[in-house]
Amino acid sequence: MAAPLSRSAAQAIASPFRAVGGAYGAAFSGLPRTVWLLATVTLVNRSGTMVLPFLTLYLTERRGFTPTGAGGVMALYGCGAIAGAYLGGWLCDRLEAKRVMGGSLVLGGLGFLALGALRAKPAVAVGVFALSLVGEAFRPAVSSAMVRAAPPAARTRAYAMLRLATNLGMMIGPVAAGFLAARSYLWLFLADGGTCLAAALLLWLSFRERGAAPAAAAERRPAAAASPWRDGPYLAVVGLAALLSIVFFQLMSTYPLTLRADYGLSEAYIGLSYGINTLIIVLVEMLLVHGLRDRPPLRVAGLGALLVGLGFGLLPWGSGYAFVAATVPVWTLGEMLSFPMLQGWVAARAAGRAEGRYLGLFTLAFAIAFMVAPLTGTWVYQHLGPRALWSAVAVAGVLLCAAFQLLDRALQSAGENRTTLLRRKRQ
Repeated sequence: MAAPLSRSAAQAIASPFRAVGGAYGAAFSGLPRTVWLLATVTLVNRSGTMVLPFLTLYLTERRGFTPTGAGGVMALYGCGAIAGAYLGGWLCDRLEAKRVMGGSLVLGGLGFLALGALRAKPAVAVGVFALSLVGEAFRPAVSSAMVRAAPPAARTRAYAMLRLATNLGMMIGPVAAGFLAARSYLWLFLADGGTCLAAALLLWLSFRERGAAPAAAAERRPAAAASPWRDGPYLAVVGLAALLSIVFFQLMSTYPLTLRADYGLSEAYIGLSYGINTLIIVLVEMLLVHGLRDRPPLRVAGLGALLVGLGFGLLPWGSGYAFVAATVPVWTLGEMLSFPMLQGWVAARAAGRAEGRYLGLFTLAFAIAFMVAPLTGTWVYQHLGPRALWSAVAVAGVLLCAAFQLLDRALQSAGENRTTLLRRKRQ
């Protein structure tokens, strides 16, 4: 019979687990209840993210679009997202952010149900545009609510929590969608619309007795006069974020086409690839953001951009699902290093100004990228081939890394260094 472990041996075994548990506790502690509620609503909403990751395949395989035609429809989604992002930010400077969120969720849910019933190509294109118009207003609204709910020192972690909820939902949605799409694409529209409506109901139940969020007074005060369009450093960061997003959003257009055509993967395996990405984010991102809280955010974002480009740039050089799965952690680490840091920098910059318009403009950058990414990506994919596309993506990652480093140095020279930003957060 084996001898029982001594107390010192048991403590040695338990020590790493306690350290990990303590790190997770520190990463999640101190966030207000409203942050958790907003993250929960986002989780329910994003758990139904099933249509968008497979929309390119749906359009080409079920509605007879060419790859370039499908890219054009995805670009229409981006056009609607541009309008929706601006509209959502504009409304958040005039209405409670949770009301904008609720309206977006209800109209988006009904929009998914309607889109699944459309058959004619023009009707599908118009439906995609209208859906993105109302659906993408949710992003600046929830971002604005987070700025007002989280204390300045915790805003980056609050946005990391929001991304955690988004990606936890994305771990559920696309993986389930891969299996549902193998049976019928109609199930994707039903599930996506249903979760939007469920999230709207949860939002109403969470805040109906609380009124506005804790920062309701801030929501009611007039917007500050500062305009993001006159803030040069902010516009530079927004521009670089848009370029990075054009690279990253190949994930929603040419990435599934490459996995299907060049790797021969089914919808189920494509969905599992998305699932690896989101599982890593769920397990690691909050710890990573907490550990990097004192690092220069733009420099960290630059390293992330490099890894995103190089991770996707590996695709032409392998074969089989195992190789695809091995590339996912590379660009996922880049995603975790770049987007939360950029969101935290933007939130610090927006605080006390015209928050809705600042955050709406940042969301606008992603919307523009969502319009440009499928147009450029599918054109290169169809006319020059996937090897040219993913090689260009890798080069873009290198250039973006250099641009973020140069911008950070320029801001330091202008007095907008990390110390200044931290001081602004605590005001």
